[in-house]
Amino acid sequence: MNVLVDQFLDYVTSERGLSPNTRLAYGSDLTRFAAFFQRRSVGSPGAVTRQGIVDFLVSEKDGGASVGTLARRLVAIKVFFAYLQREGLLARNVTEAMDSPKLWRVLPGVLSQREVERLLDAPAGEHPLAVRDRAIIELMYASGLRVSELAGLSIDDVRMDDGYLRCVGKGNKTRVIPFGGKARQRLQQYLADARPVLARERPGRDLFLTRRGRRFSRKGLWKMVRAHARQACPGKRVTPHTLRHSFASHLLANGAPLRVIQEMLGHADVATTQIYTHVDDGRLRSVHARYHPRA
Repeated sequence: MNVLVDQFLDYVTSERGLSPNTRLAYGSDLTRFAAFFQRRSVGSPGAVTRQGIVDFLVSEKDGGASVGTLARRLVAIKVFFAYLQREGLLARNVTEAMDSPKLWRVLPGVLSQREVERLLDAPAGEHPLAVRDRAIIELMYASGLRVSELAGLSIDDVRMDDGYLRCVGKGNKTRVIPFGGKARQRLQQYLADARPVLARERPGRDLFLTRRGRRFSRKGLWKMVRAHARQACPGKRVTPHTLRHSFASHLLANGAPLRVIQEMLGHADVATTQIYTHVDDGRLRSVHARYHPRA
């Protein structure tokens, strides 16, 4: 299958004039696709079934791929299979009737409030790293920040007395987000007791620092959260984005307006935020039972 992938990439580059970036993306997607089926001892595209493709996409989702990434993977597969059929290398194209994952109702994984509390308390003790980690996890849950937004925060972005922070999100758009008293307490402890130790008198205004006194990377934040999550929520896949989903879901469950949640999350379209209305079925049932005359 890898030989056919290489032939296809040469075709889309020379015959269809696709950009180097598109070729690179298609190559990455199809290499993962081919490797998945090689592990299943399926070496020919003709032996790939529709269910097999679905299994591949589910495996990618379980590995952390976003809906947008899944959509791109399926587009690459569909174009690849169409090419093989047109070249007479494939008798039947099983991808023709497959919908894009963009249309799938993929509900985000969320934590219960009890699970969030366990995660918030997982970094135990008063070591500077534990104090820092508690502040980071608390602020993630309190604000719904994307991991890249949190990594980019400076001390000057946090207005402690007023209880809000300023961040730069997607599209270089700045937004203001409030955070609560618990997050303020843990941030104050971090700034007073932990950050000076981690900074080691180095100049700089980055808010959260690594053990070497440098700004956190996205990858570093992911590793830190997942390490504590393995202790607090064993058997459950938890990432920084899980805290963002939990922030939105818990706000909605407690009556926050969808438009306000949209603004705090930095979603350009409220349709993106509406996915959270499907998460809390218990809330919907209780509202129906309370207000419907025949409930």
